[in-house]
Amino acid sequence: MSLNVENCNRCGKIYMKNNFGVCPACIKEIELQYEKCLKFLRENRGCSMQELSEGTEVSMKQIMKFIRDGRISIKNNPNMSYECDACGSSIREGNLCDSCRSRLMKDTSDLHAQEERKRLFNEQHKATFQAKDKNER
Repeated sequence: MSLNVENCNRCGKIYMKNNFGVCPACIKEIELQYEKCLKFLRENRGCSMQELSEGTEVSMKQIMKFIRDGRISIKNNPNMSYECDACGSSIREGNLCDSCRSRLMKDTSDLHAQEERKRLFNEQHKATFQAKDKNER
């Protein structure tokens, strides 16, 4: 029989497992932080991420989580942006800037092309070896 408990990812306390990975006390705290952020954004449309964090005392990391989870939209907040996961440049949507996304797509395309060349090379050599084996018999 397994216990249905685990340690909170946020505070470390033991709690009954749930879909959030944090204890009920931390869920309440996160919701309070979320409400603080929404209230601040309603009153300060032109604020930056740094100003939002300082004005609400909510960490940048938590604000980023709200944005990435789709709970906070920055579409109506022109001065807000966050960092690209790869290079750290400022972006307003997604996880990667256009440059990193393009580079990733090119690298992926190059890898596929390289794998295709390798497959064709192996098929040609396999046919050559089979032909040599037939001739040697």
